[in-house]
Amino acid sequence: MKLAIIGYGNVGRALAKMLREKRKEFPFTITGIHTARHGTAVDPGGLPAKVIDAAELGPRAESVEEFLDAAGADVAVELTTLNPSTGEPAISHIRAAFARRMHVVTANKGPVAHAYADLRDEAACAGVGFRFESSVMDGAPVFNLWRHTMPGVKVQGFTGVLNSTSKVVIETMERGGSFEDGLAEARRMGITEGDGAYDVEGWDAAAKTAALANVLMDARTTPQQVSAKGITRLTPERMAEMRTQGKTVRLVSRGRRTASGVSLRVRAEVLDRGDLLAATPGTSNLILFHTDLMGTFGTVSIEPGVEQTAYGVFSDLVSLRG
Repeated sequence: MKLAIIGYGNVGRALAKMLREKRKEFPFTITGIHTARHGTAVDPGGLPAKVIDAAELGPRAESVEEFLDAAGADVAVELTTLNPSTGEPAISHIRAAFARRMHVVTANKGPVAHAYADLRDEAACAGVGFRFESSVMDGAPVFNLWRHTMPGVKVQGFTGVLNSTSKVVIETMERGGSFEDGLAEARRMGITEGDGAYDVEGWDAAAKTAALANVLMDARTTPQQVSAKGITRLTPERMAEMRTQGKTVRLVSRGRRTASGVSLRVRAEVLDRGDLLAATPGTSNLILFHTDLMGTFGTVSIEPGVEQTAYGVFSDLVSLRG
Protein backbone atom coordinates (compact mmCIF):
# COMPACT_ATOMS: atom_id res chain seq x y z
CA MET A 1 0.00 0.00 0.00
CA LYS A 2 1.13 3.53 -0.78
CA LEU A 3 1.02 6.15 1.97
CA ALA A 4 0.71 9.94 1.85
CA ILE A 5 1.70 11.50 5.19
CA ILE A 6 0.23 14.86 6.22
CA GLY A 7 2.30 16.34 9.05
CA TYR A 8 5.81 15.05 9.68
CA GLY A 9 6.90 15.65 13.25
CA ASN A 10 8.20 13.16 15.80
CA VAL A 11 5.41 10.64 15.24
CA GLY A 12 5.76 10.77 11.47
CA ARG A 13 9.50 10.16 11.64
CA ALA A 14 9.09 7.32 14.14
CA LEU A 15 6.46 5.77 11.87
CA ALA A 16 8.77 6.01 8.85
CA LYS A 17 11.52 4.24 10.80
CA MET A 18 9.09 1.51 11.89
CA LEU A 19 7.87 1.03 8.33
CA ARG A 20 11.44 0.60 7.11
CA GLU A 21 12.23 -1.94 9.85
CA LYS A 22 9.11 -3.99 9.06
CA ARG A 23 9.14 -3.57 5.30
CA LYS A 24 9.78 -7.26 4.49
CA GLU A 25 6.67 -8.31 6.41
CA PHE A 26 4.54 -5.27 5.61
CA PRO A 27 5.60 -3.64 2.33
CA PHE A 28 4.21 -0.12 2.72
CA THR A 29 5.62 2.64 0.51
CA ILE A 30 5.67 6.35 1.38
CA THR A 31 4.85 8.29 -1.79
CA GLY A 32 4.36 11.73 -0.25
CA ILE A 33 5.09 13.91 2.78
CA HIS A 34 3.33 17.24 3.23
CA THR A 35 3.85 19.80 6.00
CA ALA A 36 2.54 23.30 6.56
CA ARG A 37 5.94 24.78 7.43
CA HIS A 38 8.66 22.62 5.93
CA GLY A 39 7.35 21.87 2.46
CA THR A 40 6.26 18.87 0.41
CA ALA A 41 7.88 15.87 -1.25
CA VAL A 42 6.10 13.57 -3.70
CA ASP A 43 7.10 10.56 -5.76
CA PRO A 44 4.31 8.13 -6.77
CA GLY A 45 6.97 5.44 -7.12
CA GLY A 46 8.16 5.89 -3.54
CA LEU A 47 10.20 8.62 -1.87
CA PRO A 48 13.96 7.95 -1.54
CA ALA A 49 15.30 7.18 1.91
CA LYS A 50 17.26 10.45 2.16
CA VAL A 51 14.04 12.43 1.81
CA ILE A 52 12.19 10.32 4.37
CA ASP A 53 15.04 10.23 6.89
CA ALA A 54 16.27 13.81 6.59
CA ALA A 55 12.92 15.36 5.68
CA GLU A 56 14.54 17.06 2.68
CA LEU A 57 11.30 18.49 1.37
CA GLY A 58 10.70 20.76 -1.58
CA PRO A 59 8.30 23.68 -2.07
CA ARG A 60 5.02 23.28 -0.23
CA ALA A 61 2.04 22.11 -2.28
CA GLU A 62 -0.62 24.78 -2.64
CA SER A 63 -3.20 22.60 -0.89
CA VAL A 64 -3.70 19.20 0.68
CA GLU A 65 -5.90 18.34 -2.28
CA GLU A 66 -3.04 19.05 -4.68
CA PHE A 67 -0.70 16.99 -2.53
CA LEU A 68 -3.04 13.98 -2.35
CA ASP A 69 -3.62 14.06 -6.11
CA ALA A 70 0.12 14.10 -6.76
CA ALA A 71 1.02 11.41 -4.23
CA GLY A 72 -1.24 8.77 -5.77
CA ALA A 73 -1.50 6.92 -2.45
CA ASP A 74 -3.95 4.37 -1.09
CA VAL A 75 -3.90 5.75 2.46
CA ALA A 76 -3.69 9.28 3.86
CA VAL A 77 -1.87 9.31 7.21
CA GLU A 78 -3.03 12.45 9.05
CA LEU A 79 -0.51 13.44 11.75
CA THR A 80 -1.05 17.15 12.23
CA THR A 81 -1.29 18.67 15.71
CA LEU A 82 -4.45 18.97 17.79
CA ASN A 83 -6.82 21.90 17.48
CA PRO A 84 -9.23 21.18 20.37
CA SER A 85 -11.54 24.06 19.45
CA THR A 86 -12.56 22.87 15.99
CA GLY A 87 -10.61 19.77 14.95
CA GLU A 88 -9.47 21.63 11.86
CA PRO A 89 -7.64 21.49 9.53
CA ALA A 90 -7.42 17.76 10.20
CA ILE A 91 -11.12 17.19 9.52
CA SER A 92 -10.82 18.84 6.10
CA HIS A 93 -7.69 16.80 5.34
CA ILE A 94 -9.58 13.60 6.10
CA ARG A 95 -12.54 14.61 3.96
CA ALA A 96 -10.22 15.44 1.07
CA ALA A 97 -8.82 11.92 1.30
CA PHE A 98 -12.29 10.34 1.44
CA ALA A 99 -13.27 12.33 -1.66
CA ARG A 100 -10.37 10.60 -3.46
CA ARG A 101 -11.41 7.14 -2.23
CA MET A 102 -8.42 6.94 0.09
CA HIS A 103 -8.33 5.19 3.44
CA VAL A 104 -7.41 7.40 6.39
CA VAL A 105 -5.35 6.72 9.50
CA THR A 106 -4.91 9.53 12.00
CA ALA A 107 -3.28 10.05 15.39
CA ASN A 108 -5.12 13.36 15.77
CA LYS A 109 -7.90 13.19 18.34
CA GLY A 110 -9.56 16.39 17.08
CA PRO A 111 -11.51 14.85 14.19
CA VAL A 112 -12.73 11.97 16.36
CA ALA A 113 -13.70 14.36 19.16
CA HIS A 114 -15.54 16.80 16.88
CA ALA A 115 -16.93 14.90 13.90
CA TYR A 116 -16.62 11.15 14.40
CA ALA A 117 -20.14 10.09 13.35
CA ASP A 118 -20.06 12.17 10.17
CA LEU A 119 -16.56 11.00 9.22
CA ARG A 120 -17.46 7.37 9.94
CA ASP A 121 -20.48 7.64 7.65
CA GLU A 122 -18.53 9.46 4.93
CA ALA A 123 -15.88 6.75 4.99
CA ALA A 124 -18.55 4.07 4.64
CA CYS A 125 -20.13 5.90 1.70
CA ALA A 126 -16.72 6.15 0.02
CA GLY A 127 -16.02 2.48 0.69
CA VAL A 128 -12.82 3.21 2.59
CA GLY A 129 -11.47 2.66 6.10
CA PHE A 130 -11.10 5.22 8.88
CA ARG A 131 -8.76 4.32 11.76
CA PHE A 132 -7.55 6.35 14.76
CA GLU A 133 -6.06 4.02 17.39
CA SER A 134 -3.33 6.47 18.49
CA SER A 135 -5.74 9.33 19.14
CA VAL A 136 -6.40 8.60 22.82
CA MET A 137 -3.80 6.30 24.41
CA ASP A 138 -0.79 6.19 22.12
CA GLY A 139 -0.52 2.69 20.66
CA ALA A 140 -2.29 0.80 23.45
CA PRO A 141 -5.36 -1.04 22.14
CA VAL A 142 -8.51 0.90 22.93
CA PHE A 143 -10.66 1.24 19.82
CA ASN A 144 -9.19 -1.84 18.13
CA LEU A 145 -9.85 -3.78 21.33
CA TRP A 146 -13.54 -3.09 20.91
CA ARG A 147 -13.51 -3.51 17.15
CA HIS A 148 -12.03 -7.00 17.30
CA THR A 149 -12.53 -8.66 20.68
CA MET A 150 -15.66 -7.51 22.53
CA PRO A 151 -18.73 -8.72 20.61
CA GLY A 152 -22.05 -7.95 22.24
CA VAL A 153 -20.58 -5.89 25.09
CA LYS A 154 -22.03 -2.43 25.70
CA VAL A 155 -19.95 0.35 27.23
CA GLN A 156 -21.88 1.90 30.09
CA GLY A 157 -19.08 4.29 31.02
CA PHE A 158 -15.36 4.78 31.36
CA THR A 159 -12.81 6.26 33.74
CA GLY A 160 -9.38 7.31 32.56
CA VAL A 161 -6.16 9.09 33.46
CA LEU A 162 -5.15 10.09 29.97
CA ASN A 163 -3.05 13.26 30.08
CA SER A 164 0.66 12.86 30.76
CA THR A 165 1.63 16.53 30.97
CA SER A 166 -0.65 17.16 33.94
CA LYS A 167 0.97 14.27 35.82
CA VAL A 168 4.48 15.53 35.14
CA VAL A 169 3.46 18.97 36.45
CA ILE A 170 1.86 17.47 39.57
CA GLU A 171 4.84 15.23 40.30
CA THR A 172 7.24 18.17 39.83
CA MET A 173 5.29 20.21 42.39
CA GLU A 174 5.25 17.24 44.78
CA ARG A 175 9.06 17.33 44.65
CA GLY A 176 9.07 21.06 45.46
CA GLY A 177 9.30 22.48 41.97
CA SER A 178 6.97 25.10 40.54
CA PHE A 179 4.05 24.68 38.16
CA GLU A 180 6.16 26.31 35.44
CA ASP A 181 9.04 23.91 36.17
CA GLY A 182 6.72 20.98 35.60
CA LEU A 183 5.38 22.35 32.35
CA ALA A 184 8.91 23.02 31.13
CA GLU A 185 9.88 19.43 31.99
CA ALA A 186 6.90 18.10 30.03
CA ARG A 187 7.93 20.23 27.05
CA ARG A 188 11.49 18.91 27.31
CA MET A 189 10.09 15.38 27.24
CA GLY A 190 8.15 16.24 24.09
CA ILE A 191 4.78 15.20 25.51
CA THR A 192 2.88 18.50 25.53
CA GLU A 193 0.43 19.58 22.89
CA GLY A 194 1.56 22.42 20.62
CA ASP A 195 0.13 24.76 23.25
CA GLY A 196 0.81 23.40 26.74
CA ALA A 197 -2.28 25.21 28.02
CA TYR A 198 -4.36 22.58 26.23
CA ASP A 199 -2.94 20.00 28.64
CA VAL A 200 -3.07 21.81 31.98
CA GLU A 201 -6.45 23.46 31.36
CA GLY A 202 -8.03 20.10 30.54
CA TRP A 203 -8.64 20.53 26.81
CA ASP A 204 -6.53 17.57 25.75
CA ALA A 205 -8.31 15.33 28.27
CA ALA A 206 -11.69 16.75 27.18
CA ALA A 207 -10.91 15.94 23.54
CA LYS A 208 -9.95 12.37 24.49
CA THR A 209 -13.09 12.07 26.60
CA ALA A 210 -15.26 13.25 23.71
CA ALA A 211 -13.49 10.90 21.30
CA LEU A 212 -14.05 7.89 23.56
CA ALA A 213 -17.70 8.79 24.08
CA ASN A 214 -18.30 9.36 20.37
CA VAL A 215 -16.82 6.05 19.27
CA LEU A 216 -17.81 3.75 22.13
CA MET A 217 -21.09 5.35 23.28
CA ASP A 218 -22.36 7.13 20.13
CA ALA A 219 -22.43 10.39 22.12
CA ARG A 220 -22.11 12.73 19.09
CA THR A 221 -20.51 15.33 21.31
CA THR A 222 -17.55 17.74 21.18
CA PRO A 223 -14.84 18.74 23.68
CA GLN A 224 -16.77 21.94 24.39
CA GLN A 225 -19.65 19.85 25.75
CA VAL A 226 -17.39 18.06 28.24
CA SER A 227 -17.47 19.66 31.69
CA ALA A 228 -13.74 20.27 32.11
CA LYS A 229 -11.54 21.86 34.76
CA GLY A 230 -7.78 21.52 34.67
CA ILE A 231 -4.97 21.65 37.21
CA THR A 232 -4.06 25.34 36.98
CA ARG A 233 -5.21 26.11 40.55
CA LEU A 234 -2.81 23.61 42.11
CA THR A 235 0.28 24.95 43.90
CA PRO A 236 3.45 23.33 45.29
CA GLU A 237 2.23 24.17 48.79
CA ARG A 238 -1.09 22.41 48.25
CA MET A 239 0.63 19.37 46.72
CA ALA A 240 3.07 19.18 49.66
CA GLU A 241 0.16 19.29 52.10
CA MET A 242 -1.67 16.48 50.29
CA ARG A 243 1.47 14.40 50.14
CA THR A 244 1.71 14.41 53.94
CA GLN A 245 -1.88 13.14 54.01
CA GLY A 246 -1.12 10.25 51.66
CA LYS A 247 -3.00 11.94 48.82
CA THR A 248 -2.21 13.03 45.29
CA VAL A 249 -4.08 14.52 42.30
CA ARG A 250 -4.86 13.15 38.87
CA LEU A 251 -6.73 14.72 35.97
CA VAL A 252 -9.49 12.15 35.58
CA SER A 253 -11.79 11.69 32.58
CA ARG A 254 -15.19 10.16 33.32
CA GLY A 255 -18.07 9.18 31.07
CA ARG A 256 -21.33 7.42 31.92
CA ARG A 257 -24.71 6.73 30.42
CA THR A 258 -27.62 8.40 32.15
CA ALA A 259 -31.37 8.53 31.58
CA SER A 260 -30.88 11.83 29.72
CA GLY A 261 -27.85 10.85 27.63
CA VAL A 262 -24.11 10.58 28.14
CA SER A 263 -22.53 12.57 30.99
CA LEU A 264 -18.88 13.59 30.46
CA ARG A 265 -16.44 15.40 32.72
CA VAL A 266 -12.76 16.04 33.35
CA ARG A 267 -11.61 17.02 36.84
CA ALA A 268 -8.44 17.27 38.91
CA GLU A 269 -9.45 14.70 41.54
CA VAL A 270 -7.83 14.19 44.94
CA LEU A 271 -6.99 10.50 45.32
CA ASP A 272 -5.39 8.21 47.86
CA ARG A 273 -1.86 7.43 46.68
CA GLY A 274 -2.82 3.75 46.61
CA ASP A 275 -5.81 4.34 44.34
CA LEU A 276 -5.58 2.52 41.02
CA LEU A 277 -6.04 5.82 39.18
CA ALA A 278 -2.99 7.23 40.98
CA ALA A 279 -0.80 4.25 40.12
CA THR A 280 0.32 5.44 36.67
CA PRO A 281 3.13 7.99 37.05
CA GLY A 282 4.70 10.20 34.41
CA THR A 283 3.68 9.35 30.88
CA SER A 284 1.90 6.12 31.90
CA ASN A 285 -1.85 6.10 31.29
CA LEU A 286 -4.82 4.01 32.29
CA ILE A 287 -8.41 3.56 31.19
CA LEU A 288 -11.17 1.49 32.79
CA PHE A 289 -14.28 0.45 30.87
CA HIS A 290 -17.54 -0.12 32.73
CA THR A 291 -19.71 -2.56 30.79
CA ASP A 292 -22.94 -4.54 30.86
CA LEU A 293 -21.51 -8.03 30.31
CA MET A 294 -17.84 -7.83 31.30
CA GLY A 295 -18.02 -5.69 34.42
CA THR A 296 -15.09 -3.30 34.70
CA PHE A 297 -11.79 -3.99 32.98
CA GLY A 298 -9.06 -1.82 31.56
CA THR A 299 -5.89 -1.08 29.68
CA VAL A 300 -2.64 0.32 31.08
CA SER A 301 0.19 1.83 29.06
CA ILE A 302 3.52 2.05 30.91
CA GLU A 303 5.65 5.07 30.02
CA PRO A 304 4.80 5.19 26.31
CA GLY A 305 6.83 7.39 24.01
CA VAL A 306 6.63 8.53 20.43
CA GLU A 307 7.40 5.00 19.23
CA GLN A 308 4.23 3.68 20.86
CA THR A 309 2.16 6.42 19.21
CA ALA A 310 3.73 5.49 15.89
CA TYR A 311 2.90 1.84 16.54
CA GLY A 312 -0.78 2.70 16.95
CA VAL A 313 -0.67 4.23 13.45
CA PHE A 314 1.25 1.22 12.15
CA SER A 315 -1.31 -1.19 13.60
CA ASP A 316 -4.10 0.70 11.87
CA LEU A 317 -2.24 0.51 8.55
CA VAL A 318 -1.82 -3.23 8.97
CA SER A 319 -5.53 -3.64 9.73
CA LEU A 320 -6.42 -1.77 6.54
CA ARG A 321 -4.02 -3.87 4.50
CA GLY A 322 -5.85 -6.98 5.65
